[in-house]
Amino acid sequence: MNFTLKIWRQENAKAKGRFETYKVENISSDCSFLEMLDILNESLISNKIAHPVCFDNDCREGICGMCGLYINGRPHGNDDGVTTCQLHMRKFKDGETIWIEPWRAKAFPVIRDLVVDRTAYDKIIQAGGYVSVSTGGVPDANSILIPKDKADKAMDAAECIGCGACVAACKNASAMLFVSAKVSHLALLPQGKVEAANRVQKMVEKMDELGFGNCTNTYACEAECPKLIKRSNIARLNREWICARVGKEK
Repeated sequence: MNFTLKIWRQENAKAKGRFETYKVENISSDCSFLEMLDILNESLISNKIAHPVCFDNDCREGICGMCGLYINGRPHGNDDGVTTCQLHMRKFKDGETIWIEPWRAKAFPVIRDLVVDRTAYDKIIQAGGYVSVSTGGVPDANSILIPKDKADKAMDAAECIGCGACVAACKNASAMLFVSAKVSHLALLPQGKVEAANRVQKMVEKMDELGFGNCTNTYACEAECPKLIKRSNIARLNREWICARVGKEK
């Protein structure tokens, strides 16, 4: 398979970016998207054409969330429930032109080319996305009785890998889906209830401080999430925040 790639190149956060065109040929349909970029970079280096295209990656198993790219107008590309590293070239047509960009958000400044700084997510977690109170020793699995529906919802929310696709998909660059997933998986479990009110207020305050926008209610975040995190978590986040504020005012 042969492709024309329109790739965003930018030397640093302050430099002016631009799209540059590259050709890749004889790409296997079973090749992953990142492997295709590896092949391109090998060609750029060996033929001394240009500096290799910078992009983030680590596990290449859809676990770490680092590989997020904006491909043909969609976070992670034209497949559902996958990260960029899980996207394969068979999802594209032979001879197709593919547009590749970094996440576009004020809170995610470009470092170089397709790499963005996502430490804003880390700062939100540091603000309260953890359990700091003593919960005792490690109990047997069945010693703390948790209703199955709550356990299932907590586990589903905990699947969030913090890739930033929800922010990239939202026209307001909202981080509500990410924050709601982190708040929900702790708020639903007994270990997280002690700090629930303080947690949600601090995380929402930090989210606003870092420049993320408000939820648009278009649900693009849920549609593009590689882990299929549900928008119902946003409703839970709002309830937790309102209850925390009411309690604080009392």
